[in-house]
Amino acid sequence: MNRYPLWKYITVVVALVIGFIYTLPNFFGESPAVQVSSVKATIKVDTRTLERTESALKSAGIGHDGIFLDQTGVKIRLKTTDIQLQAKDVLERLFNPDPQDPQYVVALNLLPASPKWLTSLNALPMYLGLDLRGGVHFLLQVDMQGATTKRLDATAADLRTLLRDRNVRHAGIGRDGERIVVRFREEEARSRSRNAIADNQPDLQLSEQAEGDELRLVATLKPEALKRIREDAIKQNIVTLNNRINELGVAEPVIQQQGANRIVVQLPGVQDVAKAKDLIGRTATLEVRMVDDAATQGGAAFGVDVVPERNRDGSETPVALRKQVVLTGDRFTGAEATFDQNHQPAVSVNLDAAGGRVMRDVTRENLGKLMAIVLYEKGKGEAISVARIQGEFSNRFQITGRFSPEETTRLAILIRSGSLAAPMEIIEERTIGPSLGADNIKKGFDSTLWGFVAIGAFMIAYYMLFGLISVAALSANLLFLVALLSMLQATLTLPGIAAIALTLGMAIDANVLINERIREELRNGATPQAAITAGYERAFGTILDSNITTLIAGLALLIFGSGPVRGFAVVHCLGILTSLFSAVVVSRALVNLIYGRRKKLASLAIGQVWKPEGDTAATAAK
Repeated sequence: MNRYPLWKYITVVVALVIGFIYTLPNFFGESPAVQVSSVKATIKVDTRTLERTESALKSAGIGHDGIFLDQTGVKIRLKTTDIQLQAKDVLERLFNPDPQDPQYVVALNLLPASPKWLTSLNALPMYLGLDLRGGVHFLLQVDMQGATTKRLDATAADLRTLLRDRNVRHAGIGRDGERIVVRFREEEARSRSRNAIADNQPDLQLSEQAEGDELRLVATLKPEALKRIREDAIKQNIVTLNNRINELGVAEPVIQQQGANRIVVQLPGVQDVAKAKDLIGRTATLEVRMVDDAATQGGAAFGVDVVPERNRDGSETPVALRKQVVLTGDRFTGAEATFDQNHQPAVSVNLDAAGGRVMRDVTRENLGKLMAIVLYEKGKGEAISVARIQGEFSNRFQITGRFSPEETTRLAILIRSGSLAAPMEIIEERTIGPSLGADNIKKGFDSTLWGFVAIGAFMIAYYMLFGLISVAALSANLLFLVALLSMLQATLTLPGIAAIALTLGMAIDANVLINERIREELRNGATPQAAITAGYERAFGTILDSNITTLIAGLALLIFGSGPVRGFAVVHCLGILTSLFSAVVVSRALVNLIYGRRKKLASLAIGQVWKPEGDTAATAAK
């Protein structure tokens, strides 16, 4: 009667084994490490950087427990903190021979100390949030209205250029709030203007109005264009922040969008708030300048600026630039990786109307000559593109060359990240000390541990063997929850620990419902085997209803909450899902193993069953 098919037992065992494997890395702690990442956006950390690192450590006689390359840079795992400091000194001398002009960040770091066989299974520990590790937290508000206004101003300038090129006479173009108003005196001019704008500005929605004798053409951004502008502003600001924060060498920075117009920046381990704020607020700039061919080829260098251009192999080629700045970065409205007419990788660049007029004049006068796009950071310039002018162009042009698709993507990002797409301001700032983080971990662990012990003691005392089975199911629930958080590489915070403790209390509630239902069946005179079956089946509906309503509340917190509230909601929702499986499936499997094969079962070890006087049903329980 109470037997699972073999596949269900196998499912439970496999789930427990997987849960154990992916929970295990959280108990190995961290080992000292050194991280090498780039200071400048134009410097790429690749396999060549990895080889240089490994060679330098080998020459210095410094052993390591592993070296690898990931998205943030080269990381070297070391045995002790003393060796960690030695390795840092060696790599600092290798990568930054000039301390006044550092090219790379060589930072102390901590990496998971999990065995290689666990790492090969992608079994990694959870990340620790600021409140558990210490660091700096910023919440930035992005001025979406500023991004929209900037686009409308650029579009208004584009319309002036367009109508002038088409010889369409108008009485003025101006921005009125989120509208661009073009005034006319003649209907024929307005009609021609509407056709020209519709053909060249697909993001604009046009409508005709009249005010007295004045004819108007009103242009507004289409909803999909407005949405794209705001999304691009957030994405570009995140890219820019990533480029800047790499300089700090933070192990696991969190830079992510929160809501429609906010960005969360979390820098674990960083305690210098002033430096972090300066870094976030720092502005890189772009300049377009003509190349002085004579000076570049070794001629007279008087009256030129020399900046490096980084080659694919990491070497640098000096480029001599004329003093005159053709364009600055605020004239760039976009850049995307694309392909030219020969299907070769290229970068498509857009300028505003004023920039387009300047570019048209400059390219007309300098056909066949070299033009450079220069990125300036901390007052030092570097040529990110040097290309020959092959034709006259204005506000839209392509940069072509011997690029790979990856290089064009990187170049487009560099052009876009020269400055922020929209202004930002810090609306929330928090600093957590490392000692406070360690204290939070201890208190959170102790609260969860003693809460678990108290629940276990009560359940065993009140429900005897069934209470022990409930505690085993609760242990499986905790195992599944930690394993799932580790597999998702979630960041554990103090609210997350609170959610784990709450999950334990809520998860045991399902077992209480099952045990009490079994007791009720025994009071009503059911046999022990029938009471087990009816107890689990009839309690399941109540358990499902209570968990679904709690899950709805958790999802509401996840969708509408922010910051610590979302951290709590993630663990809370996952805990509800794991508790359903452990309380129903795992505990039933254990009960079936213990009682399922006993045909003549006289009693159940489920504690004292209350009965009215004269009722003999309680003899079925002890």
